[in-house]
Amino acid sequence: MKYKLKQKQIQRITQITDSTLVVGADIAKKIHVARAVDFRGIELGKDCTFHNDASGLTKLATWMKELKQTHAKTEIVFGIEPTGHYWFPLAAYLKEQGIKIVVVNPHHVNKSKELEDNSQTKSDYKDAKVIADLIRNGKYSEPNLPTKEYADLRILMNLREKMSVSLTQVKGRIVNWFDRFFPEYTSVFKVWEGKASLMTLRAFPLPAEIRDKGARTVLEHWKTEVKRGVGIKRAEKLVATAATSIGLTEGVEAARMELAVLLQQYDLFSEQLETTMTKVQEILESIPGTAQMLSVPGVGVVTVAGFLAEVGDIHNYDHGQQIIRLAGLNLKENSSGKRKGRTGISKRGRSRLRALLFRAVMPMVAKNPAFKALHQYYTTRSQNPLKKKQSIIALCGKLIRILFTLGTQQKEYDANDVIGPVRQAQMQVAA
Repeated sequence: MKYKLKQKQIQRITQITDSTLVVGADIAKKIHVARAVDFRGIELGKDCTFHNDASGLTKLATWMKELKQTHAKTEIVFGIEPTGHYWFPLAAYLKEQGIKIVVVNPHHVNKSKELEDNSQTKSDYKDAKVIADLIRNGKYSEPNLPTKEYADLRILMNLREKMSVSLTQVKGRIVNWFDRFFPEYTSVFKVWEGKASLMTLRAFPLPAEIRDKGARTVLEHWKTEVKRGVGIKRAEKLVATAATSIGLTEGVEAARMELAVLLQQYDLFSEQLETTMTKVQEILESIPGTAQMLSVPGVGVVTVAGFLAEVGDIHNYDHGQQIIRLAGLNLKENSSGKRKGRTGISKRGRSRLRALLFRAVMPMVAKNPAFKALHQYYTTRSQNPLKKKQSIIALCGKLIRILFTLGTQQKEYDANDVIGPVRQAQMQVAA
């Protein structure tokens, strides 16, 4: 694998020739700075400062084309440091102009900037030159910008994540309300999000109101919408609990208003979340291979949609290891001489993809027979046994390769293929 990575960098270096105009740009929110060099690193022309608007992008394109003509270049390679989201419109504009855009690792920029002038000074002007030098040395990658349904998936899954956070916060505030005004409520309704419970909270949430209404009135209200699951015993228990509640009795009018607002927010976020996932489901049905990915026991719509939102079209990758590196799950080693340091994952990749895979694999090691067997083998084998978390990380890479294979080859999940004959023999020997 190291040999392949070296070959990849050599290939990138050879793409930067005498006829290539290399442009590095430092991206900000409003004003960007770009500098141009040739394949030797000699700066060509004056730098270009341009605004993040239509006239600024036109100025940049004109400046690059003039330099290209003046210095007899045939190709432009434009590179940026992908920090934040401000570079998305710029990248889309340059792609429409037929200009090749590449990205450099922000860690490389940070560690290389002192080579420019042997100073810790940081400025937009200096960073633009550092980015250009990294590109001409082949230390760049071509961004896989999502298009069509993959662009929709990325937006929708990012929106889903934000709405899930908001919904969780609202739920926490409702529990906080219970702790203040009706701490015993969850002893009657263990899950307060049930239909009968929500009807109670909307109609008569305070203990004094429930006590005054009486069990029969409470039950009659429930039966207007809930036909099964609640009866007179539950209503009597609620009234008895309300009668002995230690909840606050001051500020009850404001408390009722507070709960009403929180329940409105709860309904809004729940509805938005459901609508978003319905649209995500429709998009997944239009992408070939997703049905086979969903055939993996323990893998659901959220996992597959989140995976494709971060990765994009899996047919753009040659093998699953590329996606493992994209997620930052590839191993790193810190050794020197006779000292061998601890090996861990690089974490230089998409943090959302790593988190998604980790959350997906955690229940799979308990419910998916193949993953459960592999997890047990990894953590109990006689040679180099892994800790539980290390095993989970290894299985995250396994899940990536499985999803990549099922999606590209459009074949159904087979547990025997997951373990493989060699690993099965090792597990039998270990047993």
